[in-house]
Amino acid sequence: MHVIIIEDEKPSARRLNRMLEKQNIVVQTMLHSVETALQWFENNNHPDLIFLDIQLSDGLSFEIFETINIKSAVIFTTAYDEYALQAFKLNSIDYLLKPIDEDELTLAVKKYRERIPDKKSVVLDFNDIKELLVNPIDREYKKRFSVKVGQHLKLIAVSDIECFYSMNKGTYLHTNNGRNYLLDTTLEQLEHELEPELFFRINRKFFVNINAINDMVSYTNSRLEIKLNSFADQQVIVARERVKDFKAWLEA
Repeated sequence: MHVIIIEDEKPSARRLNRMLEKQNIVVQTMLHSVETALQWFENNNHPDLIFLDIQLSDGLSFEIFETINIKSAVIFTTAYDEYALQAFKLNSIDYLLKPIDEDELTLAVKKYRERIPDKKSVVLDFNDIKELLVNPIDREYKKRFSVKVGQHLKLIAVSDIECFYSMNKGTYLHTNNGRNYLLDTTLEQLEHELEPELFFRINRKFFVNINAINDMVSYTNSRLEIKLNSFADQQVIVARERVKDFKAWLEA
């Protein structure tokens, strides 16, 4: 299998390469920008599979496909907004949300191997993807959550929620008035239900509300520590792989 990685963050590319090596997949090439990718595709046979980040240092990666007719299968490795991820999932093999989970990577590779006889079905139309990025799909996000309090159900408005977090195999929400409630859902399901302009997944265990951020402090290993208005049960740390996208989200 001929595999390449297109990823502008070299530590992320090396980490993905190590994870693929554990699955006996040898990555022949790692590219880090639109320009270098264009040069590479013009002078090399196209790979069977591309692990592709969306936002590269010199532009969006679909610019590569506007210039060169690529017929490789693609697995996205991205931290893009949820609406885009949903659209990509319809056209690509799969997407992996950073930081990449090894089990999710294994499943994505399995999907690719199962579809090898029908490679044509995984060719992407990047003009359609560009259109989706410019004109995202209109959709409704959750405005409230129901939680169980004793024998009663309580409705909590999304605007009253500071964060969602996982702990001891449970998923919780934390409100502006300092209360924690157990939810019958997972953070992965919340990925598709929360307004991306309001909530950001800073690591595997936390979504934070932009309106609940009280302070941000530099933390070890190029990470950030977030101080929320009332949540103090544990440290809230932005994963190193998410810091760049988190800063962009704050400024959007």
